Amino acid sequence: MCSSDLVIGEQLNGEGSKKVESFYLAVMVATALVLLAAFSSLLAFRFGAPLLLLFLGIGLIAGVDGLGIDFSNNGLAYVLGSTALAVILFDSGYGTTLQSFRTAALPSLTLASFGVVLTACLVGLMAMLVLDFSFLEGALLGSIVASTDAAAVFFLLRIGGINIRDKVRSTLEVESGTNDPMAIFLTMALVQLLAAGEGASGFNLELLQLFVEQMGIGFVFGLTGGAIIHFVLKRLTVERGLSPILMLAMALMVFGVTGVAGGSGFLAVYVAGIYAGNRKIPARTTITRFQEGITWLAQIIMFLVLGLLATPSEFLSILIPSVLLGLFLVFIARPLAVWLCLLPFDYTQREMGFIGWVGLRGAVSILLGIVPIIGGLEDGQLYFNTVFIIVMMSLILQGWTIKTVATRLKLIIPPRIGAIDKVELDLPGNANHELLSYRVAPGSPVVLGERIPRWAHPSLVIRDGKSMRYQYAGRLQENDQVYLFIAPGYSGLIDRLFASKAPVSESDAEFFGTFQIAPNRPVGEVLQAYGPMSASETEAAMTVAELIEHRIGGKAHYGDRVRLHNIVLIVVDTDEHGRISKVGVSMEPVAPATNLPIFLDFREIKSRLREYFAKRNRLRAIRKLAASQVQKDP
Repeated sequence: MCSSDLVIGEQLNGEGSKKVESFYLAVMVATALVLLAAFSSLLAFRFGAPLLLLFLGIGLIAGVDGLGIDFSNNGLAYVLGSTALAVILFDSGYGTTLQSFRTAALPSLTLASFGVVLTACLVGLMAMLVLDFSFLEGALLGSIVASTDAAAVFFLLRIGGINIRDKVRSTLEVESGTNDPMAIFLTMALVQLLAAGEGASGFNLELLQLFVEQMGIGFVFGLTGGAIIHFVLKRLTVERGLSPILMLAMALMVFGVTGVAGGSGFLAVYVAGIYAGNRKIPARTTITRFQEGITWLAQIIMFLVLGLLATPSEFLSILIPSVLLGLFLVFIARPLAVWLCLLPFDYTQREMGFIGWVGLRGAVSILLGIVPIIGGLEDGQLYFNTVFIIVMMSLILQGWTIKTVATRLKLIIPPRIGAIDKVELDLPGNANHELLSYRVAPGSPVVLGERIPRWAHPSLVIRDGKSMRYQYAGRLQENDQVYLFIAPGYSGLIDRLFASKAPVSESDAEFFGTFQIAPNRPVGEVLQAYGPMSASETEAAMTVAELIEHRIGGKAHYGDRVRLHNIVLIVVDTDEHGRISKVGVSMEPVAPATNLPIFLDFREIKSRLREYFAKRNRLRAIRKLAASQVQKDP
């Protein structure tokens, strides 16, 4: 044995050996927790439980009051959580289409700015009552829980099987991706003010200037970073397996550089994701699959770490005030903030109500709950424990009922197509075609004899384990594996051919109205045919399709609805270019969610006021007529 081996052996004795054993033990425990969290998804999908709640619960069970894992490193938890959040936000932006962002940009950014501030103030006032806080202390608590959690919202809307209208979905997704920077800024600013003892006098123009600088730098660096990511991946030829790693590394670089420059790294990484995700890049399918996997891992790590950090035995002393604050946030603060922010925009009462309900608090709030502890505030642990209870309430109360609420409010869109087995395959270089693989589903249109369009080029059919050219395969059969080349952006049309028949319930049939009209029909004709409706002279000169797109604020999508006073126009279908091809008409508009004057937009408020005054004038006229009759006939 050489001398170096002896040295190593000596180092492994005593303390060195214990450290090595501790290392392996830590790896084993951490891996076991991740595996348990991953396997818990089976239970979540089966029983409809919020998956992120399970992740958080596993962390609690494994913690100091459960299995006894003592994790109290707040600084490390904040670093891990912030990094994981950056990964999640980048993936969120990467999966957001530019069209969706444009559709919901203005209302979402209003919610992400004024909505966060308003929610923080309302919760702050409530905290003054139940926790005997000052307004600044209450506002700090409100700022911590003011933002919706991107991980929770994106999971429930994209993976949770809730297919809601594109306008509402886009609003929630963009809001959850953009409101974190505002909440983080407010939390950091208030912690600094309270730690320095400056009080309300610390709110000045310098603070406002700092906010503008952070957001501005974050936006500019995000756009620049997204452009660099796109340029590097498009121009630089690397091993296909390295492309997603390169993208993730550059995304985290954008996050870090922006933070060092004094900007909002979270806003920057989200904007970079939107820019890169809406550009054509090589190996997109490989990158997308990697992003999905790494985002899942980031969510698991973040929720597990934050769950380990909590001490449930400390919750009992503040349970009642925390529950009261949670109920106030869910039922009053969030809905009121949503209503006031969305008043100027064309949202129905039901849509506002649903957006108000989907205000899930999650890892971001718990992560920000660590900041008062790190900032050295006297009640730092109180903030963390209170926030943790509020988050648990939100995930249980809102996360478990989102699909039920969406169904009750009739916001779920009937399925366009049935089940589909599809795989997207990468082509080398900057190919102008997409390669798709479909397994022919039972009862699909191609089985029933519908032909594949000429612009699609089938190349290979695998049947019973044997490969054959499409030309020699004859009529496609169930379970055939078909490979075909198509032009980019046309996969949605092919999906319909290879999917099973969509289930149509009685409620689904009613969703699209009682009859259909031509999308190129002038709105003026519709006005004449179906009575007086709320449309300006400019809108009356449009076609039905143009009116729908004008009201929505961009391209219409399947299931979009536009109200014209006593009728509802519904987008039944679109063509391969995204143009409206079928429009349904409902003569019985969706009834308001409640008769209370909440969640009404300006247009509806104006209409109701007009009806109220018209009714009052009619009553006055009747009374005058009755009075005159009495005078004539004493």
